[in-house]
Amino acid sequence: MKLRLVTMILLGALLTGCAQNTETTVEASQTEGMISTEEVSQSEAQAEEPYVVSFEANTIEGEAFSSDVFSQSRLTMINVWATYCNPCLSEMPDLGEIAVEFDSAEFQMIGVISDVEEGAAEDHIANAKELIEQTKANYPHLLLSESLYTNLVGGINSVPTTFFVDQKGELLGYVMGAQSKETWVSIIEELLSKCD
Repeated sequence: MKLRLVTMILLGALLTGCAQNTETTVEASQTEGMISTEEVSQSEAQAEEPYVVSFEANTIEGEAFSSDVFSQSRLTMINVWATYCNPCLSEMPDLGEIAVEFDSAEFQMIGVISDVEEGAAEDHIANAKELIEQTKANYPHLLLSESLYTNLVGGINSVPTTFFVDQKGELLGYVMGAQSKETWVSIIEELLSKCD
């Protein structure tokens, strides 16, 4: 009985965590609705060390994957999604197109399946694989690991949430909610123009 109640509470929390176009905070961009670096005072900028994202996880195919991948591209987009989230699934076809439109030395995309963790039942993994195939989101998708949760995903309260990381693994900013393809491309191009 207690387990059933806890499961229902968790399911309710997950279902309320789906976001459509809710908040955008990308520190290195001046695109509409975003915070620019000029709005941060110099003393605040000096006081804050950049947050370096570090993790180890497995892809949905069972291959080892780590934050070392950041060094392969100037900019990495990490899209955190869930199998129950319609806004997540609606934007994934566009994300799949974006993933192949940029030179991989410049930009790469990674998906993190927030509701399918490492060691999940095979039917949960199969369901996520089917959704990835249906949406043509042909880029690496990671199962939620302890280090991904601790170092990145644990602090978010809705999906999709998308993080941007530079080649050194430093977190540049994030976007909460699904966006149009045009908005994503604009954000990516703006961030690439500011990457070292």
